[in-house]
Amino acid sequence: MREIKDLREMHLYSLKARSHGKKIGFVPTMGALHEGHLSLVVEAKKRCDIVVVSIFVNPIQFAPSEDFASYPRSLGKDKKLLKNFAIDALFLPAAEKMFPGGFKTFVEVEALSKKMCGRSRPAHFRGVATVATKLFNIVNPDLAFFGEKDYQQQLIIKQLVADLNLPVEVVSLPTVREFDGLAMSSRNAYLNPRERKSAVILYKALSLAQREVKGGERDLNKLLFRLRALIGSEPSVRLDYLVAVDPKTLQEVKKIGGKVLFALAAFIGKTRLIDNMVVGE
Repeated sequence: MREIKDLREMHLYSLKARSHGKKIGFVPTMGALHEGHLSLVVEAKKRCDIVVVSIFVNPIQFAPSEDFASYPRSLGKDKKLLKNFAIDALFLPAAEKMFPGGFKTFVEVEALSKKMCGRSRPAHFRGVATVATKLFNIVNPDLAFFGEKDYQQQLIIKQLVADLNLPVEVVSLPTVREFDGLAMSSRNAYLNPRERKSAVILYKALSLAQREVKGGERDLNKLLFRLRALIGSEPSVRLDYLVAVDPKTLQEVKKIGGKVLFALAAFIGKTRLIDNMVVGE
């Protein structure tokens, strides 16, 4: 596993690999790796000749009041995990190199970025889209791998790639869950034992939506009321949003029909977690 910190070195590494006809797979992460990230690495290794993983806690996607300074960082552990998976290159850019003084250019996918998480984190997806564009330009991958736990993010990245004609295929893979259904997330490390137990209510609510729709429930307002009541039964959980939307546009739907994305964000104590599930046919 080659460790690369310099942006130009990373770009030249990819150019050389492509000149030899190698297909490059890219897994961008913020570190604190878990099985969700590793599932992306496994798929990248199946589909590509060269696998590059980046670890970069992106400062411009955090608001001043958010957890940039305390975001979980475990570089030593992450390196050991990635060596076990025999990736080809680990890209570790520094924030001051990615966003030097005087940096003034940002990328925003307007409509998709204003919905769901964008309502409570208005600058978040501008930061995500900007860093994704820079990483794609530096790493120059053929395929980039993202998890559907961050459903809105992967949809925004796909729109970004299409709109800017970037020569990369975005591959989305299913959410990886803990034994009790909780979606794997680096932020799960923040949860104390009581909060960790309470957090499972998010998965239980989405599972209820899936069961009810499969059982024939078509009254969306009634179903959303039941989901909110279930989540509200856990005193330590404070709902940020719960929506039923079109999986392609994120527009809120008025009735249940075809595929519907139930998506939510909630605070468990001070920790904000997100999850989602596509239900229906």
